[in-house]
Amino acid sequence: MTLSPYLQEVAKRRTFAIISHPDAGKTTITEKVLLFGQAIQTAGTVKGRGSSQHAKSDWMEMEKQRGISITTSVMQFPYHDCLVNLLDTPGHEDFSEDTYRTLTAVDCCLMVIDAAKGVEDRTRKLMEVTRLRDTPILTFMNKLDRDIRDPMELLDEVENELKIGCAPITWPIGCGKLFKGVYHLYKDETYLYQTGKGHTIQEVRIVKGLNNPDLDAAVGEDLAQQLRDELELVQGASNEFDEELFLAGEITPVFFGTALGNFGVDHMLDGLVAWAPAPMPRQTDTRTVEASEEKFTGLSLKFRPIWTRNTATVWRLCAWFPASMRKV
Repeated sequence: MTLSPYLQEVAKRRTFAIISHPDAGKTTITEKVLLFGQAIQTAGTVKGRGSSQHAKSDWMEMEKQRGISITTSVMQFPYHDCLVNLLDTPGHEDFSEDTYRTLTAVDCCLMVIDAAKGVEDRTRKLMEVTRLRDTPILTFMNKLDRDIRDPMELLDEVENELKIGCAPITWPIGCGKLFKGVYHLYKDETYLYQTGKGHTIQEVRIVKGLNNPDLDAAVGEDLAQQLRDELELVQGASNEFDEELFLAGEITPVFFGTALGNFGVDHMLDGLVAWAPAPMPRQTDTRTVEASEEKFTGLSLKFRPIWTRNTATVWRLCAWFPASMRKV
């Protein structure tokens, strides 16, 4: 059966929110995602009030001054053949209501974890909210350009504390000053990290094959052998990625990288558009709303003041398929 142009457009949509503990790099990774989506030309970061460059998703003056996200920012950009809706939510507990309401409107979530600290309190609370709807979760282990905890310990902690299986998609090669890149377990490719490229898209440097001598030359013999030893353990002890379990909220694909260094974000984004669900029917108190319904149905997320002294309402569109748009 051929879908109508309208339903084809619906199938291209990916709507997700980013959740994390404060200062895990959530708004910074938002900037990098927008950079890869060509929504901006140069990525900003969340910095102190003395900096003139701020994250594009931090639009309020108070956000710029405090270096944190206070309200949910809604952004849209194309990526590959999809149209991605990204909701950057506040991480600080003072603004919980805005975050909780946003999580009811998304089809999946990206969980950002500071790899130096592991699972933190705010992340636990937000994961409890996503559990109410079995929301699919992708995980990004951030800050590999700093010294981090053992990657296997991080996976174990996520599984034990958040009660979700981990399926590593990429695996780090070193960390901190010795961070050399990541190995993609399902493509058998190593992606090499370059420093000083945090505000632009890095030129992709790939070494194919785990036993390729070029890998030893690129990262050093010691790190190359350490990678092979770790992968032998990972492939024997960790979960394989299963798309059905991911969509059921039972397993999370895990990516490693550094948002500040703009590395690994594109690997995560590739996984998101490939595996995250398109808009699904929405369950209400009385019935299920299908995307193909003719009447307009939406979920009101928030009200935002605008310069005309009125307010703009941010909606999650659930259904609107008038007869004039239908293909007979």
